[in-house]
Amino acid sequence: MLSAATLVHAQDDGGTLAKIKKSGAITLGVRDGSVPFSYLDDKQQYQGYSIDLCMKVVTALQKQLGMTELKVTMNPVTSANRIPLMANGTIDLECGSTTNNLERQQQVAFAPTMFVVANRLLAKKSSNIHTLADMKGKTLVATAGTSTLKQMTILNKEQNLGMNIIVGKDHPESFLMVETGRAAAEANDDILLAAQRANSKTPGDYEITSEALSVEPYGIMMRKGDPAFKKAVDDALVRVYKSGEDMQRLYHKWFMSPIPPKGINLRFPMPPQLEAVLAKPTDSGDPAAYAEVPQAQKAAAKKK
Repeated sequence: MLSAATLVHAQDDGGTLAKIKKSGAITLGVRDGSVPFSYLDDKQQYQGYSIDLCMKVVTALQKQLGMTELKVTMNPVTSANRIPLMANGTIDLECGSTTNNLERQQQVAFAPTMFVVANRLLAKKSSNIHTLADMKGKTLVATAGTSTLKQMTILNKEQNLGMNIIVGKDHPESFLMVETGRAAAEANDDILLAAQRANSKTPGDYEITSEALSVEPYGIMMRKGDPAFKKAVDDALVRVYKSGEDMQRLYHKWFMSPIPPKGINLRFPMPPQLEAVLAKPTDSGDPAAYAEVPQAQKAAAKKK
């Protein structure tokens, strides 16, 4: 658990907005391999859906603070160190693929949800793994520091699966474990698995299970206890979410079009849970807030 002293570090002198104004810079926590959210392309430039959203926030902050220029520093983070680096002031916004849950909200704050995923398994088609139950006695890989790793550990015990759970240092290494046969399956968020499969040497060799093990919201992360900064970030993102065509273009760019560096098209239509949360933004870390909304919409539609 992070100490209170650590949590308020870098919030002195008026919080993050004052820090940005004084330094003339903002530091974004970014990922090397979370395609298509935050990753390095073949030119060693960071890009992705999350980074585009964060840059829209940066533009809004610059305008709000009356600054003619705002320097942006990209600081690479991992699943394991992203929360400590946020809490100690190394980064100001984390622009990756981070699940917003109630446990993490004890340590950090989240902007309104930017994506909704389901945890699933990826395996080679030849392995005939279609559900978690098919993994009994087999080796499963999940990435260090992720909520998925914790969930798989719990399910392994609860369902008496006897899985050997190994840990990849990042998402690319987790996929490599399956590719090279060191693991029978990888557990991860479905959109990340779709990106890994699409970018692999032989996409047709892999299958993503239809069984959803959980529904989870992704959010841009920031320090806890800084309401002025959170309001500025939240307001900027809500404007983007409700922008209609602009938001549709942004989604289409990363999930329905060829993306660099290989020109792979994920062909991942917007999930109904995401449609619901963009229409009515929330920073809730409760999965039920996302799983139930589309059902309620369907019920309302039937009554019409």
